[in-house]
Amino acid sequence: MDPVPLLQALIRCPSVTPADAGALAVLEAALQPLGFACTRLRFGPEGEEVENLFARRGTGSPHLCFAGHTDVVPPGDLAGWTADPFGAEIRDGLLLGRGATDMKGGIAAWIAAIASLPRDLPGSLSLLITGDEEGPSVDGTVKVLGWMAENGQVPDVCVVGEPTSKAVLGDTIKIGRRGSLNAAITLHGVQGHAAYPQRADNPVHRLVRVLHRLTAQPLDTGSEWFEPSTLQVTSVDVGNPATNVIPGTARAKLNIRFNDLHSSTSLIALLRAALDAEEARYELDTVCSGESFLTSPGPFVDALVAATQAETGVTPQLDTGGGTSDARFITRYCPVAELGAVGTTMHKADESTPVEELRALARLYAGVIRRLAPG
Repeated sequence: MDPVPLLQALIRCPSVTPADAGALAVLEAALQPLGFACTRLRFGPEGEEVENLFARRGTGSPHLCFAGHTDVVPPGDLAGWTADPFGAEIRDGLLLGRGATDMKGGIAAWIAAIASLPRDLPGSLSLLITGDEEGPSVDGTVKVLGWMAENGQVPDVCVVGEPTSKAVLGDTIKIGRRGSLNAAITLHGVQGHAAYPQRADNPVHRLVRVLHRLTAQPLDTGSEWFEPSTLQVTSVDVGNPATNVIPGTARAKLNIRFNDLHSSTSLIALLRAALDAEEARYELDTVCSGESFLTSPGPFVDALVAATQAETGVTPQLDTGGGTSDARFITRYCPVAELGAVGTTMHKADESTPVEELRALARLYAGVIRRLAPG
């Protein structure tokens, strides 16, 4: 199977989060003739359900799963595009369209890889495809994984087809991701006249001291597989239109991208300690979108490296940088790593993937499958 027509069919489904727009039906039509049993899984409020797909062939071990998403970000200002974002035009060897790299291309390449291999591979193959990765990530992968666990479908290992390559195909495999913690601080003081500060308690001054405590020293210097954690203040807001009034409340927001030296629990404790030092009333609201995780190098990662070297001649860098992905949910169930196309055009106007690179990715994935399900 050539992955190019399949990718074109997927791109022509304008599946901007959370719309499916027929993308999962395209996948079912490709997978069922290959012997996969397909299960649609819908989660979310009535009338707003997110469409997801779980497909599996075989029942034995090893069970290798591929995870990806058919939802895409909006195309944005169409004036920046030289092609229809959902037209899947091929021009000068490039296949253009929203999702070409992030990440309908990876899905098409994986299915083409399966089609190129014998049907009697040992063990079983599955695909976990969500329509809720670019959005809130509430009714997608995390809930499909729960369903998989309840129904005895947890894989032994999982490959996520995110576009991890930086400059050339196969130059980077992500074996972990940093965690991400968002925090909103509301610090209370006493409002008053700016000419009589002794009658007030300026929460802005207190907030500045808190933020200084949090930013004066780095959180760490990094670990074996991770770069240093970072704390970034993203907003400071008082909402005070007057120049002669000391406000009663000051607010700030921050984001912490953290490595395996921390957890959300330890970082929340750090924030509270900095706030408690002010001996003032405050509220601290936090949301952790994912803890840091690492899939340590071993047979699974070695198979990905060997398949990449065999197809591309490149020795990939094992990396944990960048933002979050649905791998943060999968790691709770099985070892997971991310390997995919070059991502330089993802989320941009004229997002594209080279046709021959897409075919090379399919061959690379076939090598991954052969190594993880040896016959």
